[in-house]
Amino acid sequence: MCPDCEDFARTVLPLGQLALYADMAGADIDFVDVVSPSLALSLPEPPSDTFPDDSDPAEDS
Repeated sequence: MCPDCEDFARTVLPLGQLALYADMAGADIDFVDVVSPSLALSLPEPPSDTFPDDSDPAEDS
């Protein structure tokens, strides 16, 4: 796995786990609200082959 891919995957995994935790009964939503943005901001640029070349994330679908 390329270094960028590994960093990206290492950050996306806890974001996914946090999303699952947030849906659990009794989850500490204040914790989720504090940690989620920090994890999201720490995401590196996605690996170059993650999205098709003609995709534009800013474009509305």
